[in-house]
Amino acid sequence: MRLRGIVVALIAGGLIALPAALSAQQAAPAARAKQQRTQPPEPDYDIEELTPGQIQRAQEREQREQRARRNAAPGSSARDTTATAPASKAAPASSARAVACSGVFAKDTTHLKLATVFAVQNVTFTDVEAPDAAKVMATVLFPKDPKRRLEVWWQNEAARSGIYLIVINGQSAWSTPKGLRLGLGLAAIEKLNGKPFKLKGFDKDGGSVTDWQEGALASLPGGCKVGVRLAPSPKAPQAAREEVTSTKEFLSTDASMRAAAPAIAEIILGY
Repeated sequence: MRLRGIVVALIAGGLIALPAALSAQQAAPAARAKQQRTQPPEPDYDIEELTPGQIQRAQEREQREQRARRNAAPGSSARDTTATAPASKAAPASSARAVACSGVFAKDTTHLKLATVFAVQNVTFTDVEAPDAAKVMATVLFPKDPKRRLEVWWQNEAARSGIYLIVINGQSAWSTPKGLRLGLGLAAIEKLNGKPFKLKGFDKDGGSVTDWQEGALASLPGGCKVGVRLAPSPKAPQAAREEVTSTKEFLSTDASMRAAAPAIAEIILGY
């Protein structure tokens, strides 16, 4: 399945480990029970059960943190005149398309914080696809808007806390640190990376980047790693696509790979 290739590539590169959610699904019931006894989850907030008081308290905490950061910045004024936005308002347009490995998408973020920032009606907790045809529960931002849809997987699924993966797929217009987004071709990716990179050839689900070759995309601000799945252009000649099979690894500058004209079909950020 599509997600599997990128996750496997990230794991093979030693970038991330399998999520606790997947391990729990594959473990025996006794092992799951033991894990629950030894690691009691934090309160399991249901997005439909979030109260106005919970949202308000979380918003006030977020606003205090933002004021503290602004006041600590060089040349900043101690006085904060920023207006308080109601909880029912949607997220600002400026933050609606860019993922950062910090702030609301920092490693220690929670489902509640996402609901606070992006508004309850724009956030849900639901099944999403995982490797090996499994399902995991994840927070999905803007589930009814394909252009703004974003998946957030959790290290602690029961408590919905600690980001493990952020998944950009489908028609999503979100971008990553350093500007990766769906639809970019090899030349554009090389420009962002600052040099060529390695990728696997394609099977029915595409192929994934295997090595950024110590380029700019090998290390992102905030400490997360990025994996990318590419798919060949449907307009590429059949002969060109047959030259770049999944049994081989290629440099992005390879003539056969260029002839297949692949573009980004899925992006995963992992902690």
